[in-house]
Formats: sequence, C-alpha cells, structure tokens
Amino acid sequence: MTPSADQVAAFQANGGFSPATVSTAILGFVFAVLLLWGVWAMRTAYVGWAENRLTQRQFIGVVVRFVAMYLVLSFFLLS
Repeated sequence: MTPSADQVAAFQANGGFSPATVSTAILGFVFAVLLLWGVWAMRTAYVGWAENRLTQRQFIGVVVRFVAMYLVLSFFLLS
C-alpha cells in the first residue's frame, strides 16, 4: 500500500526525513548484518576445513549457501 501525499508530508514533518531515507537505512542495515554473518560463517568454516574438521565439500557447501542466501535476499529486497 502506497502512502498518500498527506501521509508522506506528515511523516516528513514529524520525523525530519523521508520514508525513502528510512527504507534505505533499513536495507543497508540488513545487508551489513548479512555480510558480517556471512564473513563469520565462511571464516569459521575455513578454520574447520584447515584443521581437517570439515571436508572440502562441507566448506564449499557453506560458501554456496551463503551466496545463494545473499542472491535471494537481494532479489526480494531490491526489486
């Protein structure tokens, strides 16, 4: 549902910023958290692979799952 011009004006008057700015900030936060989690997951998987606690197939599985999650979220949130 798209807000009316009056609703956008009221939001901007009370908040001091536009709804588009809030949307951009929230999307930026979501992608920053996703990237931080991905780096942590891949680093943890790499350490496990380097210490022979994970197979190469398991390590690649972690990386592929993260890339797939990033692509799916990018498609849904940025389209």
